[in-house]
Amino acid sequence: MKTGTKIITLDNGYHLWTNTQGEGDIHLLALHGGPGGNHEYWEDTAEQLKKQGLNVQVTMYDQLGSLYSDQPDYSDPEIAKKYLTYEYFLDEVDEVREKLGLDNFYLIGQSWGGLLVQEYAVKYGQHLKGAIISSMVDEIDEYVASVNRRRQEVLPQTEIDFMHECEKNNDYDNQRYQDDVQILNINFVDRKQPSKLYHLKNIGGSAVYHAFQGDNEFVITGKLKDWHFRDQLKNIKVPTLLTFGENETMPISTAKIMQKEIPNSRLVTTPDGGHHHMVDNPDVYYKHLADFIREVENGTFKGE
Repeated sequence: MKTGTKIITLDNGYHLWTNTQGEGDIHLLALHGGPGGNHEYWEDTAEQLKKQGLNVQVTMYDQLGSLYSDQPDYSDPEIAKKYLTYEYFLDEVDEVREKLGLDNFYLIGQSWGGLLVQEYAVKYGQHLKGAIISSMVDEIDEYVASVNRRRQEVLPQTEIDFMHECEKNNDYDNQRYQDDVQILNINFVDRKQPSKLYHLKNIGGSAVYHAFQGDNEFVITGKLKDWHFRDQLKNIKVPTLLTFGENETMPISTAKIMQKEIPNSRLVTTPDGGHHHMVDNPDVYYKHLADFIREVENGTFKGE
């Protein structure tokens, strides 16, 4: 597969932006979070793995409604009904795989992308050599409890009460509320500051994000509030790496349960890493990833 950017046309007529970096016979497809986020934290993945002594072709893409890919008119109820679903985004992964000619490959997903990895490994696992779930739980209720605990760690009770009042009144544009969200982001999402992922203006796929998540990482008002997948984890048959930041929004306690439920899996954590721990502490993050791929390749990987 050639390196660089390739625009693919989906069967539904929409176009997706893809980009491939690196070289070699090992292929890694990277899924971003959000949903409505973008590929950017994967841009140096091939380079980081090469620093760990591993040549990997890494392909990333922006999902429908994100950054460089097409932006459907989600204000149209029929379009929203058709494309703002778990099923659409899951099947989109497999269509991207097919159109790029990938098979027997590794799939990595961050946050929402990690949700898609879980679902993909169950539905389309025959195409996978290995799965990497980065910072995503299988039970959303445990995430909600975790982010509420995180608020207690860094905000005074007056601000927590104020945030809850804003959330009750749907007053998410309140500047004081957004300032509190930013304090939480710096502590638990983008710990390495200034974040390389910040932009002059908001370029996120907000329509997709709001439909599934809500206003921010610390409140769930969308479809993700009904995410429950634990009873399916036993059906993930490929070698699986679970990787979480030690100071992030997703609870490590849930990751430990997932590791026990997924038959052939390993859990690793990244010191001083937030939700984007591949950016916060790339040396540790990519050593864990390189070790996993190397062991799967030479047949020595064993789950815990």
